[in-house]
Amino acid sequence: MDFLVLFLFYLALVLIGVVTICICSKTHYLKGLVRGGAQIISYIIPECLQRAMLKLLHYLFHTRNHTFILLHLILQGMVYSEYTWEIFDYCQELEFSLHYLLLPYLLLIVNLVFFMLSCVSNPGTITKANELLFLQVYEFDEVMFSKNMKCSSCNLRKPARSKHCSVCNRCVHRFDHHCVWVNNCIGAWNARYFLLYLLTLTASAATMAVVSTVFLVQLVVVSDLYLETYVDDLGHFQVIDIVFLIQYLFLTFPRIVFMLGFVIMLSFLLGGYLCFTLYLAATNQTTNEWYRGDRAWCQHCPHMARPPSAEPQVHRNIHSHGLWSNLREIFLPATAHYERKKI
Repeated sequence: MDFLVLFLFYLALVLIGVVTICICSKTHYLKGLVRGGAQIISYIIPECLQRAMLKLLHYLFHTRNHTFILLHLILQGMVYSEYTWEIFDYCQELEFSLHYLLLPYLLLIVNLVFFMLSCVSNPGTITKANELLFLQVYEFDEVMFSKNMKCSSCNLRKPARSKHCSVCNRCVHRFDHHCVWVNNCIGAWNARYFLLYLLTLTASAATMAVVSTVFLVQLVVVSDLYLETYVDDLGHFQVIDIVFLIQYLFLTFPRIVFMLGFVIMLSFLLGGYLCFTLYLAATNQTTNEWYRGDRAWCQHCPHMARPPSAEPQVHRNIHSHGLWSNLREIFLPATAHYERKKI
């Protein structure tokens, strides 16, 4: 049974790593690596399996579905079940503070609220009714966003900072990205929910990692395990080192040690993505704008080929107005001011 649980945790970790790379692989560098990997796989895997894999990938990442929502809830359920059955009971025996042990559950409740809001809230869908309203919100920079542009799919005028989502088949105001984990676009109206969801998810993983680490350290200290010795393969007595200690703890508490490794890895993955998201919020950029700006910057690189007659267009972020104004725009979307004036 323990091996089955460990296998499921390993599988979950691989899935999270793959999906995180897919979400963050907005740059052409990683896309090139993905294309190269696909070419290598094409020589190994039969064509029928390739077609099946492409259909599956298209369904998972290019259509709206609830697969990753279910996976998200299953992973959270597995981690919190392990925390409850193992860590919580042991820590109570070691007389840990109850407030300290209940903190991950409090973060879980808050996280699920913002997760639900990110899933069901309107990201800022542009329609005929609100098209003129959205056109007044942001200024056109005439480099990344030009006036009088129409969406070929929606047949609507494109407001500045908007983009048509091919997955949801709609234009979204201040489009950031489409998140498979919440099965929804992230735009002007739900960016605050997504940011708080990501923040609480990172905090819950980090808190669980801290509690698990403190429990194992306390266990070693209470049992004086670090003072013990062991006989090596040559028959010599050796003082227990950190490697032997980790091996011993893994053999004694395999699920706890693996869960600790899992939440530590998850904390680093989520923490990196959270820092990137906070950077975008602080500078009033979206993931879409950052990616397009990165490509525009690369067009100035010497190795990038472009027509000799083409004049370089320099992208400048005209929407950043200071840290607090930028953050206020996330939590109080600009359209709210226009709606209040209209009323």
